[in-house]
Amino acid sequence: MEQTGTAGWAGMSPSGTVTLGGTPLPLVGRARVYACGITPYDVTHVGHAATFVWIDTLARVLRDAGSDVVICRNVTDVDDVLLAAADRAGAPYDRFAAIQQFYFDRDMAALGVGQPAQQPRAHAYIGQAIALAAGLLERGAAYERGGQVWFRGEAAAQAAVPDRELALRLAAEYGDDPADEGKDNPFDVAVWRVSHGGEPGWASPWGTGRPGWHAECAAMALHAFGPAVDVQAGGGDLCFPHHACQAAMAEAFTGVTPFARVRFNAGVVRVAGAKMAKSTGNLVLVSDLLKEHSAAAVRLLILDRRWGRDWDFSPDGLDAAEARLERLQAAAGRPDHGVAGSGVGGSGTAAVAATRAALAADLDVPAALRIAESEGGQAARSLGALLGLW
Repeated sequence: MEQTGTAGWAGMSPSGTVTLGGTPLPLVGRARVYACGITPYDVTHVGHAATFVWIDTLARVLRDAGSDVVICRNVTDVDDVLLAAADRAGAPYDRFAAIQQFYFDRDMAALGVGQPAQQPRAHAYIGQAIALAAGLLERGAAYERGGQVWFRGEAAAQAAVPDRELALRLAAEYGDDPADEGKDNPFDVAVWRVSHGGEPGWASPWGTGRPGWHAECAAMALHAFGPAVDVQAGGGDLCFPHHACQAAMAEAFTGVTPFARVRFNAGVVRVAGAKMAKSTGNLVLVSDLLKEHSAAAVRLLILDRRWGRDWDFSPDGLDAAEARLERLQAAAGRPDHGVAGSGVGGSGTAAVAATRAALAADLDVPAALRIAESEGGQAARSLGALLGLW
């Protein structure tokens, strides 16, 4: 029997397509999202929160469009910075990571960020990382030297960052050490590393060691989703070398390209122009903000902008978010009469469709908020719920 009408949002194409970064993402059923999670060695700050609030919002929008969203968000619990922090604390690395992960999960729950369907921890995927290294060696995409397995990464670097000097600086900043004389090319990255001294290590065909950072994510993503994902998500500071190398390893291992149909990299949060990071000493902790501001205001501060743009945190921004939240709440209490001259037409159904169409067009939250505030009623109520503001 023929049926008429469309599934998903009013105002959207029948396929329920969402566009990200200018790329349409049509989906049939399931949306596979691999989200690069934290290295659990320190407290959760606004930079972390921005990434995961945006990924949570993307998931909400995709679900509302009719997709079954499956998020795999890894935990990098085998990494140099974590090992050093655990050593300073005098604690076993795995116990230290588990405690920090608890605090992170607590802060994310307070912000309304949903738990991922899968949350693999790197230390439990050593076998998969070894299989990845072996496969890359077999395909000629990697080589072994002195107990270390190196992935040939120059092509990935050239594709991601055409400016060679910038690529070298980024590689050095994120621990890939272009000056390491043990590898053939400055952009080669470790798939398997030798463990030294008291560092954790596992037996492998190349000796006792542990996976490299990019290889951990590639192995966990391949295990979770197979050779490809719909969305590769994370912070904007992870584009290179991490996401580029992770994707390149997966593609070289499987022969399937691209690894990700789209990338979703949330803008970096800065303070006075400097990236929010422990190394710069400018952290703004989520737990501190929630002592004086509502979780909804913190979410709105993060979301009231285009998702890929870097931005500066300031206390004034939170005050503005609180004020806008109050306006949205007031609009939600109005009947569905609309506002003359708004361009939507004064219909509650049309206004809801307009807000959803704005979100479908590259997650344009500011545009959706403007419509919801102007039209009020059901448009404001449904948008507030969809964005996790109430």
